Amino acid sequence: MTDPNPEVRAGWLARLPPKHAAGLKIGLFGGSFNPAHEGHRLASLIALRRLKLDRVWWLVSPGNPLKSLDELEGLEARIAKARRVAHHPAIDVTGVEAALGTRFTVDVLQTLVRRCPGVHFVWIMGADNLANFPRWQRWTTIARTVPIAVVDRPGSTLRSRQGGAGVYLGRWQRPEQAASRLALAKPPAFAFLHGPRSPQSSTALREALRRGDKDGRPGS
Repeated sequence: MTDPNPEVRAGWLARLPPKHAAGLKIGLFGGSFNPAHEGHRLASLIALRRLKLDRVWWLVSPGNPLKSLDELEGLEARIAKARRVAHHPAIDVTGVEAALGTRFTVDVLQTLVRRCPGVHFVWIMGADNLANFPRWQRWTTIARTVPIAVVDRPGSTLRSRQGGAGVYLGRWQRPEQAASRLALAKPPAFAFLHGPRSPQSSTALREALRRGDKDGRPGS
């Protein structure tokens, strides 16, 4: 049997879970990455350092159930761009959600926890997403499946922490100085991480590209 078309094979490999082993601490950073940008990379580097993670997986979604698909670029193109942006030996980019046939984070997390025994997963999200967390499918189940680390984002600190999800998760909040042990904690467990913040966003980048401006900063 001959190998399939290399591009097709590369596409399917991108949808498999990256290499892992029991005992590793792995951050899961999900999103449409439409497109990936420096803010995603910065949040991942903060999580790697502050949570003492071995790796971060970018889970490129086939489509966000809460967002329009009208401007969504193809999955393989978004994965390829995300890899160029990530450009770090400890960041893996994967489209495993598509292989699992779901767009819901709760399904992906429960499947990965089941299929990767002994791996210590942490869900990573930006503070802007925490404000919308109660709209996610079975969001409290997500909180009880893996520990959650929220990385600060410009303009989202107070709004996210005072919202319903921030108050709910606050019951299990760990001190930020103890964040290095979050991955080993039994969920629910939560930490809010402060650090350098990037003003870039995927929405701003798409709007900037339509204007012919590649900066991608709000209001630019």
